[in-house]
Amino acid sequence: MNYRRFLTATSLARTCSPIRALADKLVKAPKSVISLAAGSPNPRMFPFKTAIITMEDGTTIQFGEEIMKRALQYSQTAGIPELLSWLKQLQVKLHNPPTVHYPPSQGQMDICVTIGSQDGLCKVFEMIVNPGDNILLNEPTYGGTLQVLKPLGCNIISVASDEHGMVPDSLREILSKWKPEDSKNPKKNTPKFLYTIPNGNNPTGNSLTSDRKKEIYELARIYDFLIIEDDPYYFLQFNKFKSWAPTFLSMDVDGRVIRADSFSKVLSSGLRVGFLTGPRPLIQRVVLHTEVSALHPSTFNQLMVSQLLHQWGQEGFLVHVHRVIDFYRSQRDAALAAADRWLSGLAEWHIPTAGMFLWIKIKGISDVRELIEEKAIKKEILLLPGNGFYNNSSAPSPYVRVSFSSASPEQMDVAFKILAQLIKESL
Repeated sequence: MNYRRFLTATSLARTCSPIRALADKLVKAPKSVISLAAGSPNPRMFPFKTAIITMEDGTTIQFGEEIMKRALQYSQTAGIPELLSWLKQLQVKLHNPPTVHYPPSQGQMDICVTIGSQDGLCKVFEMIVNPGDNILLNEPTYGGTLQVLKPLGCNIISVASDEHGMVPDSLREILSKWKPEDSKNPKKNTPKFLYTIPNGNNPTGNSLTSDRKKEIYELARIYDFLIIEDDPYYFLQFNKFKSWAPTFLSMDVDGRVIRADSFSKVLSSGLRVGFLTGPRPLIQRVVLHTEVSALHPSTFNQLMVSQLLHQWGQEGFLVHVHRVIDFYRSQRDAALAAADRWLSGLAEWHIPTAGMFLWIKIKGISDVRELIEEKAIKKEILLLPGNGFYNNSSAPSPYVRVSFSSASPEQMDVAFKILAQLIKESL
């Protein structure tokens, strides 16, 4: 693939920092080397000496003085080696990307650690998007994505979706405005990428089926655009693991998929540890961006996550994932029970197959903003009106996003009872 055509002038202009390149060499250098080059602070001046992190099962992760010195010091921009190695093995196990053994120039799979998946996505968008570029996404979508894209000045083309995610026929109709060969002509301004949250979409909770993913990927091949697979709820799919739909990464024979993963939903949101997987020529551009922004993700947080994952192993990690899934499935069922009890006849919704959200359409109210932002708040229930999940956030929306992640079943029941009363009063 010709990756250069996807890159902005800013991204193409990035070069490797000589200081960061030296730092990477020093990490691998023998202890006998006398370094007068690095600008790393002396760890003897750090006030933190040791740490013990106790896990839920009573086991511990221990940072002795030597590990603590490393944890508090600068580290490699792409991520610490032992975490990168573990993540690569995980991606091979879960997705078996066809590009694993490709040559680097032909889109070989590469990985970098990011400061949460949002950081990685933001850098990917800034790497690709020029003002006026056409990009594809299905609405409603994650508001954080819209907040990144809109200031970049791109033309957001919305693809229709339903309870099973993006509708391939809608995408096909949009793309029919171009010819496949138009992608070779910059003046034709063919779409550069398609962005989607394939599992437990925020805010709708819907998930793309395997057949739809295959159709979408084939259209990406025909019209030569990238797919950005934002999958923070991958590990919150409510059906059995073996029946999870294949990912775009797993079917990527061309090296055109950039996948964003996150540990926020299963380990910790505050640690801000995510990772990008995709073709090496593009992942390395993200790394160059990180070199001049954050330098690298937190070494301490990476070491803590890495030690836990190595302690668990892949199977132990997946055991933990299934425990998390069981919890959120129970939370979803409680939300659905409350909705059935109080909102039947007043609203409609689909059963979410992954994630943390229930997307509710209120009947008879064209715009719920006042209901949610004023009346519901006065009754001490917090919900999100659907307006903010669309490119045109000022347009009326009858939708409400309910998060079932934190509230107890009893609290959800009370909240839905109050919501039902407010709806009746507003009709």
